[in-house]
Amino acid sequence: TVGTTLDGTLGLVVGDGFQLGLFNEFEPQGTPVPLSQVKAAIGTGGLERAGNDGTGIDVALIDTGVVPVAGLDRGDVVAHGPDLSFDQQAGLAPGLDGYGHGTHLAGIIANREAGSNGGIAPASRLLNLKVGASNGAVDVSQVIAAIDWVVQHRSADGLNVRVLNLSYGTDGVQPYELDPLTHAIESAWRNGIVVVVAAGNTGGSLTNPATDPFVITVGAADLKDPKKPGDDVVADYSAIGSATRRVDVVAPGTSIVSLRDPGSTVDRENPSARVGDRHFRGSGTSQAAAVTSGAIADLLEARPTLAPDQVKALLKATARPLPRSTASSQGAGMIDLAAAWKANLPSRTTQDLAASTGKGSLERARGSVHVSLDGRELRGEIDVQSAPWTPDVWAPLSSAGTAWSGGTWNGNVWAGAGYQDGSAAFTGRTWKSATWTGRTWKGDTWTGRTWKGDSWTGRTWKSA
Repeated sequence: TVGTTLDGTLGLVVGDGFQLGLFNEFEPQGTPVPLSQVKAAIGTGGLERAGNDGTGIDVALIDTGVVPVAGLDRGDVVAHGPDLSFDQQAGLAPGLDGYGHGTHLAGIIANREAGSNGGIAPASRLLNLKVGASNGAVDVSQVIAAIDWVVQHRSADGLNVRVLNLSYGTDGVQPYELDPLTHAIESAWRNGIVVVVAAGNTGGSLTNPATDPFVITVGAADLKDPKKPGDDVVADYSAIGSATRRVDVVAPGTSIVSLRDPGSTVDRENPSARVGDRHFRGSGTSQAAAVTSGAIADLLEARPTLAPDQVKALLKATARPLPRSTASSQGAGMIDLAAAWKANLPSRTTQDLAASTGKGSLERARGSVHVSLDGRELRGEIDVQSAPWTPDVWAPLSSAGTAWSGGTWNGNVWAGAGYQDGSAAFTGRTWKSATWTGRTWKGDTWTGRTWKGDSWTGRTWKSA
């Protein structure tokens, strides 16, 4: 499949081998489900009537960017972190979503529009960190860098990041106790950020980092007839996991109506998923994770002293089992925000689990599909800028929330050093080199001229 960016300057080839995620995400899967029906299914009504709508809570969205369509266009809806995607290096406007995935999730979480498609936490603020390119391509090192940035800046410059949504995963091939991606999300968790991870859309194994037992791993439910709660089931595509690690909870994820990103890759490839001119329907554990992130933002406004372990314990203790689905497929069941809001904390909330050291292999964290340029794949113990991966140095910095130094991460400049709410403070920062391609990437090589043709392959933003 050949995709182009919004301005048509880049020819991006999409690999079809990565089967861990959203391969059916924006194809019609039944009656469109507006967010008003999602809210009814998860019990937001009481919190809304009490005035809890996510006010004061920032939700970090590490994804494919966000475009300021109506509902996300007010100045208080989206704050922007650095754009770490390949699009930024190719000279595209920073932070904007050329793929369409991030905007759809942003609408689920924080759409400000009134009516049936308002977000789950419509007064929360999104912190946009774009890592996925216009064709969905991303390397795991970019995602790790973004997580580290969120942790380090969670309280900087007026931010109050309490939730991190990661609807991404790989088929990594090492235990979570070693994996650098799981270590990064555990660093966020231990620094007070509730990490919500999509389970994956294979119907089988969980993706990495959903395998990490500390975080909240979310599967997708199909509401069938939203007016009949008794017929809710776990969606057949929703990953289940194994006997040692299953999903924690499920949330509505099938045929969810949210904001459309006109002209984006998924918009062009799936015109039948459009709902009117402004909306789009999508199915996946990505959508379920976004629903859960918004719900947690509402809960944290109402109960701001909750720690991540306590949030997870409450959601699991108060979830509503789905009688038409197996226990192994749904974890504790459908999230019930009304019950979590009112419930006393369980007697035991601290998770006594083995932590990830982060000292495993970056290559094994990638799994089976790699980004490539000019026919050369990014492989081995190097990041996307070809810097050597030294986990003994990186892991303690990540844990401490100090992996970034200004705009530098893992020894190279990745972004601007400043942060300003809603600004383009990170515009124009280019990476020094990427020797795995045999090409030095700096100066005017980051232009449409050198990026035309069959350049990037290996779309990994199909996950979860």
